[in-house]
This record gives sequence, structure tokens and C-alpha cells, in this order.
Amino acid sequence: MTVYGTDDIDAVIASAGGAAARLTVRRGDIVTPLARDQAAAVGVEIIVTEAAAPAHAPVRPSPSGRAPGTAPATAPGTVPGGRALAPALMPSSALSPSPALYRRGAPLEARYLPRSRRTAVTDTAHGPGPGHGTPPGRVARIVVVGAGRVGMITAMRLAETDLVNEIVLVDVAGGLAAGIALDISHSAGLLGFSTRLRGEQTVAAAGTAAFTVVTAGQARRPGMSRGDLAGTNATIVGALAQQIAATSPDGVILVVTNPLDEMTAHAWRQSGLPSGRVIGMAGVLDTARFASLLSLTGIADASEIRGLALGSHGDEMVIPRSLVSVNGSSIDGRIDEAVLDGVVSRTRNSGAEVVGLLGHGSAFITPGLCAAQMVTAMIREDDRVVAATVRPNGQYGVDGTYVGLPVRLGRHGLASIVELDLTPGERRAIVSAASRISDRVRSLAGGHP
Repeated sequence: MTVYGTDDIDAVIASAGGAAARLTVRRGDIVTPLARDQAAAVGVEIIVTEAAAPAHAPVRPSPSGRAPGTAPATAPGTVPGGRALAPALMPSSALSPSPALYRRGAPLEARYLPRSRRTAVTDTAHGPGPGHGTPPGRVARIVVVGAGRVGMITAMRLAETDLVNEIVLVDVAGGLAAGIALDISHSAGLLGFSTRLRGEQTVAAAGTAAFTVVTAGQARRPGMSRGDLAGTNATIVGALAQQIAATSPDGVILVVTNPLDEMTAHAWRQSGLPSGRVIGMAGVLDTARFASLLSLTGIADASEIRGLALGSHGDEMVIPRSLVSVNGSSIDGRIDEAVLDGVVSRTRNSGAEVVGLLGHGSAFITPGLCAAQMVTAMIREDDRVVAATVRPNGQYGVDGTYVGLPVRLGRHGLASIVELDLTPGERRAIVSAASRISDRVRSLAGGHP
């Protein structure tokens, strides 16, 4: 096996003398991703042949230290002295790839991947991405629009999952996105990820993405409600939704910008995408806040508490008590009703509480982690039921209005809305929340539903 790099591409171009340049390699040889990128950029065709020798030999030594095309001192499948190895001991290749020949973040061939990544589902549905193919279980590219604090946390957490070939941060503010992308990439060795990161100033420059997370917009200041942001952020989100749909017509949009429910509906309308591919993030965040605050009562650790925050990301938030459990058991009779009411109320107002304490800006750590968790759930299609802002068609008595509901997520966004056994009062609360959201969306759209 021989490894071909960028020097070999240069040599092929030089030897072609202006004619069509081709690099012929044997099956089993490695052409480094950087060499493939260079070949694609300059028009060099790479041909794989079963021939005994390549038409062009590398211009530098192979990683083994012997001259290219020279047989190894001991043939593969034997030990010194010529004794054959048993089949179970036969190496899968005469030579493992040298890490030095791969740029950081470049995908390895499938045979060199861990078994868990070789057997996962391969993503082929979202169009071109960086490099020449996406390894199993990964997606080619995710774009995070808005390189503020929420976008930064989202990008870093997604990189840490190592499920993405490339993450692109987009921000209009000069070199902000590029600087944050570079800073995050410096942690690759510390956190053990291979994902590449870069920053751009436009959605078009970022390229086609499987998922686009929208965090851009004005943040709340002390004394402001989420609704106070509607006019300003609608202009930003509407324009971005159109750009995202034009660049990634088969992708999924995850909206994080506040006011969340209205901005999700507005992004869907402006994008022209199917409603199942435009989703709002808030339910996962509100559920996490509820579990954290309930744990402060001493009833259990937050990780042992289950529940779902539905309805709106605001005053009409609905946390069905029939769904709340601790270590798999119903919470009924385990906590005073007044205390539970207080926890629910504080959950509804947690965003404002954080804003007031910070004095400048709004919550960003948990929102960023929750956005990344939702994208991860879509990539993995892990079948978990989570809360998300979606547009139902009759489920829970709601039709055609974005509202927070229990869902399962998949590679193409909304996989299904899960109808759980709620009490009549809990269902009425969700219908009421949807109605209020619809009124606000209609007002934002100038009277149109």
C-alpha cells in the first residue's frame, strides 16, 4: 500500500504538461484528504486500478521508509523466516495509515474507524459537504448562525460529540465567527474530537448543511420580556430563514432566537420549508430548568427527575404533573402542591431571573447545551421523547399553530408527535397556549395566520 499526498498531485500536474492530469493508484492505496481536495480544486482525475503498479509513483518515501513500489522485507501474512501466519492473525492491511499524513479532522477510511462508527447509519440525504464522503454515523456539516455566547456553546458541544465533519459559525461581525471557530478548534486534542470548524460572515459562504441552528438576534435586557424582542428579531430571523432555505433546501432549521414560539413560526413561513423541518428548541431547555429547580427541594438529583415542559416558552408554559416522575415513580404525594407550584412558576420565569442577575445579556450555557442536544438527537435518531416547538395537525386538539409538544426527532427534523395520556385540564392548557401563540404570530405577520 502506498500513500499519496499533495506533492504527488503537484508532480502529476507538472508531468502532464498542460494536458489532462490523472493520478492512477492501486486499490488499497491511500490518497490523503488534503490531496483529494487539491486534486478536485485543480482538476486532477484520480483513477483506481487493479494493475500491479501505479502509473505515477509518489515523489517522496512512503511511511514505511522504503522506496515506493518496493516490496517489504517480510511479505504480508508471514513472519521472519517465511512462516505463514494463521488466518486469524493476518493483518487487514500491510500498513496502517500514518496520522501525520492526515490533516486534523479529516475523515479516515471506514476500515480504520472504530467498529461503533463503522456500523452506524450513514447519512446520504443532505447533499454535498466538506471532503469526499461522510463516515458512517456522522453528518457532513452543521451551521450555527450567530457567534454570540449561545452559538459558541452550541458549536463547542456539537464538536465535542464528534458526530460532524465540519461546523461553520456564521456572524456578520467581522472576524468574530472565525475567531471563535479557531478557539474551539484548539481544544480538539483536549476534548478528543476530529470535527473541523471555520467561521464565515454569510450563510451562503457556510455552504450546504444538514442542520442549521439559528441563535442570531437581540438578547433580552433586564426588564424586557421575550415578546419585546419580536419586531427586531423577526426581521433578522426572517431574512436568515430565506437564506438558509436557499443554501440548504433539504436541511433542518432549529430556532433558538427569542421569542421562541413566534420566531419558529416566522422562520417556517419565510423559509417555505415543510413545517417538520423547522423546529423550536425551548422545550428541552425548560424541561432541564424544571428538573434542576425541583432537585433543589431535596426530592432527588436533577438527573433522576423526568418531565416535559410543553406549551409556550413563557407565561403559557405547561408542565403536566401527570408526566413528572422521580426515579420512575410518580411525584404524586411526594411533594407539597404549593412547593411544586412554586417550582413551576420559577421555571417559567427562569430566563428573566438569569437576565436580571447577569445585568447584561441572557442565559447562554444551558440554552447552548440544549440546542446541541437536540441536534445530536436528530443525528442519532435515538427515539427519545423530548419537548420541542412544532406545528401539529390535530394532535392534542391543536391544528396549524406552533406549540411545544412531546416529539421524537430524526435526521429530517420532526419524526413524530407523541400523544401522551394527559389529563383533560393539561390538554386544555396546551390548547390555550397554542391559541395565545397563534394570536401573537398573527400580530407579527400583520394579521395573517
